[in-house]
Amino acid sequence: MIRRLVLVSMMLSPVAASAAQQTPAIPAPIVFFDIAGPDSARLSKFYSDLFAWKIAGDGTFTAPVTTPVPALIRRDPAATVIYIGVEDVSATLARVVANGGAIQFPRLVVPGRVIIGMFTDPAGNQVGLVEIKDGKPKVP
Repeated sequence: MIRRLVLVSMMLSPVAASAAQQTPAIPAPIVFFDIAGPDSARLSKFYSDLFAWKIAGDGTFTAPVTTPVPALIRRDPAATVIYIGVEDVSATLARVVANGGAIQFPRLVVPGRVIIGMFTDPAGNQVGLVEIKDGKPKVP
C-alpha cells in the first residue's frame, strides 16, 4: 500500500504535472466514470453528503475535474482508483466513517510531494483522497 501511495504522490508532484502539460494532443481522454454497488440510493446519498455532488434520482451527476488528469500504470494487485481533491483529508475521512464508509489508509504526508488518504465506500469501492488548496494538490 505504501508503495502505491508513493507512486501516486509522484504522479501528483509538480514535475509530473509539468510533464503532462507539455503533451500537446489528447489521444484518449477519460470521458466518464461510474461507481457501482448493490444499493445505488445509498451510494448516491454517501457521495452527495461527502463531496456535495448533485446526484439525480437516476444516479447521474457530473464531477469537476482538473485537466490534464494525472494517471499512473503500476505493478501491484489489480485495482483502478480515482482520487478526489479535498481541502482536509482527515476531516473527509471522518465524514466517510460517519456516512458508512471505512478508512483504508489514513492521512499520509509525503514530504515534497502530496498529502493523501484512502477509503472504501459502503459498497466496498476503493477511493483515494488528495489534499488540495486553490484547486491544486498541496505540496507539504
